[in-house]
Amino acid sequence: MQPDDLAPGVRSLMDEAWRLPGFCVPNAEVYPHQWLWDSCFHALIWQALGDRRGVVELGNVLAHQERSGFVPHMTYWHHPDLHETFWGRRVTSSITQPPMFAHAARRLTDGGHEVPGAVVDSVEAGLRYLLLQRPRTAAGLIPIVHPWESGCDDSPRWDSHRDPARSWREVKGDLVADLASGRDQGAGIDAPGFRVGSIGFNALVAWNTLELLQIRSFPDGDELAVAAHRLIERIRDRWDPSLATWVDDGRPSGQIRTLDTMSALLVDPRSEAFDQLVDAAAFGAPFGPRGVHRDEPTYQPDVYWRGPAWPQLSYLMIQAAAQSGRDETARTLARSLVAGATTSAFAEYWHPDTGEGLGARPQSWSGLALVVARDLQLA
Repeated sequence: MQPDDLAPGVRSLMDEAWRLPGFCVPNAEVYPHQWLWDSCFHALIWQALGDRRGVVELGNVLAHQERSGFVPHMTYWHHPDLHETFWGRRVTSSITQPPMFAHAARRLTDGGHEVPGAVVDSVEAGLRYLLLQRPRTAAGLIPIVHPWESGCDDSPRWDSHRDPARSWREVKGDLVADLASGRDQGAGIDAPGFRVGSIGFNALVAWNTLELLQIRSFPDGDELAVAAHRLIERIRDRWDPSLATWVDDGRPSGQIRTLDTMSALLVDPRSEAFDQLVDAAAFGAPFGPRGVHRDEPTYQPDVYWRGPAWPQLSYLMIQAAAQSGRDETARTLARSLVAGATTSAFAEYWHPDTGEGLGARPQSWSGLALVVARDLQLA
């Protein structure tokens, strides 16, 4: 499908999701608020549409950043008291999500949009918070303190943190309660119930710092750049050749092969990992890549975070392949993303083999199909 054929449907999707003061709700019924990494992906979609609202949305997702630099993963613009008891605070949540804001700022800047200096300052502060203020795990990784912080909340990578007799919904609520001591500090630095060095999260922190370095100059030896490069070394240390993937620093379930972990390809490109993305015996699928490796016992292609294809993860794999010069892999993945988005009617996620839409429908981040179609000039 040509990009110009995709654009009208994507514009309609985004226009219908737009809310004041300037952000898209991922889905009006299921996700009627602002989410951090969703809005960063929205900024990319607005850019592909040639619409300056991407700059507005990026600014608004950073609008409630704390003095520490912490950026909350949710903002309740129209219902500031909603879930106050749950989070222990008004207006925002008390946890974060992968900091895709630097990549968004770079893409907007490269696209000719002027990103205000104050917004870039906020991007930098958000990365400094993660790289320089959060404590490290034994392996030198930045810990996430809740599955929601990974962006992949019901992933089988976290199964060892859950009693099988209890639902993930119950467990996630209990884990938020565990963060009470840190609620006024931005995201419960002390997390007795869940503290994991997620490879996927760490890779996105490191990569986004490299993206920031493309649009902002830093003096030699700046601690942010130094910390990012050290983190990349720690990520490389977590490669397990027997599994052909990177392993989290945490409980044993972190050894399960999932697509979010392949985000490490953005900072640690490896041929044997790239090959898996298009291998039907691993992650590869017509509407994929799969969210969980096909050979994992936990693989379920139609269950939330247990195996479906996700557009935002596909996008990240495409970026990794493209920047590593693996053009054919990038194009194959891009075509599968476009096929999945269009076949599923822009669903939240979909079955990797059939394209059947799953989750919320429509969901705004599926508009990433237009971004990759334009990037790679798909015909």
